[in-house]
Amino acid sequence: MKVAFAGTPEFASEALSAILTAGFEVPLVLTQPDRPAGRGMKLQASPVKQLAQQHGITVAQPHSLKLDGKYPDEARAAQEALLAAAPDVMVVAAYGLILPQWTLSLPRLGCLNIHGSLLPRWRGAAPIHRAIEAGDAETGITIMQMDIGLDTGDMLVIEKTAIRPDDTTATLHDRLATLGGRLIVEALEMAACGGLTATPQPQEGVNYAHKIEKAEAAIDWRLPATEIERRMRAFDPFPGTTFQLPGDKGPDTIKLWAAGVVPATGQPGEVLHAQGDTLVVACGEQALALRTLQKPGGKRVSVREFLQSGPALPASLA
Repeated sequence: MKVAFAGTPEFASEALSAILTAGFEVPLVLTQPDRPAGRGMKLQASPVKQLAQQHGITVAQPHSLKLDGKYPDEARAAQEALLAAAPDVMVVAAYGLILPQWTLSLPRLGCLNIHGSLLPRWRGAAPIHRAIEAGDAETGITIMQMDIGLDTGDMLVIEKTAIRPDDTTATLHDRLATLGGRLIVEALEMAACGGLTATPQPQEGVNYAHKIEKAEAAIDWRLPATEIERRMRAFDPFPGTTFQLPGDKGPDTIKLWAAGVVPATGQPGEVLHAQGDTLVVACGEQALALRTLQKPGGKRVSVREFLQSGPALPASLA
């Protein structure tokens, strides 16, 4: 079987690597255009493009696949490349572009999506983050037959995994990426022999995992400590959770990377204890014992290092 592939970040490159290792022919890869990155803001190829180039695979990088959209020439070029590649199926993983109907219909077996959620629990852009933020006990990977809707297609292969109490988006992402690579290979092998069974998604239990915004980083100490702690893990590595401290040139934005819930009470944001290895801040319910923090331009440090570097903390962080 010939497999076209559409994806961009590390999550997708794990899947492409698994497909190549399994021996499937990949004649074409679609990925997002190179983006500025790093301190020098130099153009950088996506992880998927880098992997494709290592294997000598043709790469297309349209800004859009809509033939009547803002970039019709790029869309037509991508269409011609797909037609020339003549894939039996296309695998899509965190591609970042909407696939119009012509794309979904082009391969004889359609397009299979690797989705980081137990559909329909979390549809949309940030299923891993939102599952941790919501306090879900489990998540997983769904291999889905794509349709024109947003993550609404029939389910083909699904496998669950527990969300651990200390999971961050970074750690859970890596496990799901590995799982997604294994499951898509299983799905392709079943598709090759006509063994895939499609199951419509349930109509109930649908949630939309909105894209993570930087504005969500600010800690609201009025929330329960358990909710703040979940957000902290959900927003690691991006955008982090933050609070403000007085600085020499105005407020400094401090990032909180690790904390534990403790049974203490006080006014939300009140610093209950700040000495040695202990920094406890009251929340709307219970309190948080902060463990790892980061000052602007600095690295992640322990509470002891943070407190020793000064200045003295105010009575409240709210």
